[in-house]
Amino acid sequence: MTTLHMPRTSPRMSAVAEGVREVFWVVVLGIIAAYVFFVALGAFSPGEVAGVSIAVVILLALWLVHVGTARWSERHRTGPRDHRVSSGRERRGF
Repeated sequence: MTTLHMPRTSPRMSAVAEGVREVFWVVVLGIIAAYVFFVALGAFSPGEVAGVSIAVVILLALWLVHVGTARWSERHRTGPRDHRVSSGRERRGF
């Protein structure tokens, strides 16, 4: 029985995908900021544009999940902390 070998993604493609993903999150944050700006300006009330308000709330929830998972993975990606580094920072006051 033979197996199907899938080609691995190139590092360049993975870098492009990472860039596209980051641009997406920046655009989402810009949409949220523009909505908050126009609501604060009084251009419209959230009740007048209920569909847009719901969409922005969903985008805000997705962005918060993105930030939370990014911080969690960053915290757990590095592995266990070195006790000597922590005690050295505490000794220096950082």
